[in-house]
Amino acid sequence: MYREFFGLKEKPFNVTSDPNFFFLSRVHKEAFSHLIYGIKERKGFLEITGEIGAGKTTLCRALLNQLDINTKSAFIFNSTLLKRHLLQAILEDFGIPIETKTNVAMMRQFNKFLLEELAKNNNVVLIIDEAQNLRPSVLEELRLLSNLETEKEKLFQMILVGQPELRDKINSPSLKQLKQRISVRFHIAPLEKDEAGEYIYHRLKIAGSNGEIHFAEDALDAIFKYSGGIPRLINKVCDKALLFAYVMGTKSINLSLVERSIREIEGAVVLA
Repeated sequence: MYREFFGLKEKPFNVTSDPNFFFLSRVHKEAFSHLIYGIKERKGFLEITGEIGAGKTTLCRALLNQLDINTKSAFIFNSTLLKRHLLQAILEDFGIPIETKTNVAMMRQFNKFLLEELAKNNNVVLIIDEAQNLRPSVLEELRLLSNLETEKEKLFQMILVGQPELRDKINSPSLKQLKQRISVRFHIAPLEKDEAGEYIYHRLKIAGSNGEIHFAEDALDAIFKYSGGIPRLINKVCDKALLFAYVMGTKSINLSLVERSIREIEGAVVLA
């Protein structure tokens, strides 16, 4: 609705995980480096955690865009899978035609695929999102999958991505063996205060802003205070603030507009 008024080619504050808008904050840059290291060095299990809306999925999508043609990848979003469906989902996402839907047959197929990719000097990466929802039996199945290796290296790298509950689950005594296999563990913290404004203007620039849109300093302070540095919450406030600014015919977002946006997000009745 407001794109034409602000001269934008697309909405800058959608809450979808668009890697084109990926912002390399200090912590996201560090997380990205950890993932690249874990993949290139064939470290096997990697774990990335962060609060809801911290940018975990966007980070993973940006990562996939950076992998070279010698890295085959699959991205599993359905973390409520039952144990018997896990291998099937993995094979399907890697584009492997399933011959027989039994665990033994599918495991044999997957192992064959991995060995073929290794022979081509290719790497294989499996990302499982919302991994905090995985049942303990499924996590144990993933641990068993990690046994697919040569004497020298892992045949594929697995990235478990989830909310902090994932870290707590893996730290439980029943999953001790899985925890021991995780080589890289990283938690994505919220943006720092000085990064929140940079994040907002970064997204505006990607969306096509010519610099006319301006957020007042106290407005930025209010956005950070409300969001706690969580990107998704920043997006929600900024999207609503731009809508109110459009209605008022201004390209300057002041504290009043931001406070009004926050009240509406929180369900308060906002009077015109």
